[in-house]
Formats: sequence, structure tokens, C-alpha cells
Amino acid sequence: QVQLVVSGGGLVQAGGSLRLSCAACGGTISNYAMGWFRQAPGKEREFVVVIGWSGARTYYADFVKGRFTNSRDNAKNTVYLQMNTLKPEDTAVYYCAAAPSHYSGNDYYKKYLYTYWGQGTQVTVSS
Repeated sequence: QVQLVVSGGGLVQAGGSLRLSCAACGGTISNYAMGWFRQAPGKEREFVVVIGWSGARTYYADFVKGRFTNSRDNAKNTVYLQMNTLKPEDTAVYYCAAAPSHYSGNDYYKKYLYTYWGQGTQVTVSS
């Protein structure tokens, strides 16, 4: 059973940066596509980005393109989300999740594809 532990959230001013980490234990994530989602108060959980099992491909939601960078280190069983130029509307709880890697890249916005979920970390961006 893979467990995902998310860390790195916090409070930052608009324009600032944060780096989230998602560390896996209890199993390897090297064969999984790894996604990030976020959920703001009163809103549904939404897709942010997914990275393929090798790290060669990433798919970003339009609202983070050019600002967020997703990467992974399979040797460390960890995925990272570098968030730059943060905006108040980025305020949310951020989750990482693991999904089987055989789906089409454009399908990974679908939450039900993900097998394992981390506990989430709060990111708050002040204006």
C-alpha cells in the first residue's frame, strides 16, 4: 500500500514561491503517473498538473502554465511541485496522487483515475 506524504505548504505573499514535495512510502511510485490537485474553500478539487512515470511528459492546467513546474525523482520516490509567481487565487489545499501510467495524458484530470492520495498541504497566498 503506497502512502503519499505531502509537505512544503505555507503562507507566502503574492509573487512569491513555494516548493511542495510528495514523498511515497510503503511502495514505489516509479511506475505511476503522479498528479497534483488543489481544492479551494467551497470549490471542487481541481487538476493542476500530472507527470508521467519517467518524468518525460507533463500536462499542466492552463492557469498554472509558465508558473508551476512539476518534477520527480524516482530514486527518492518523490515528486515536486515548484510554484512561482503565486497569486491569491492559488490559495488552496494541494494534494498529490498516483495513477496507473497507461492512460492518455489528456485523461489525467479525472480524479477517479488516481489510486493513492496524499493528505494535502495548505498553500495560502496573501495579496
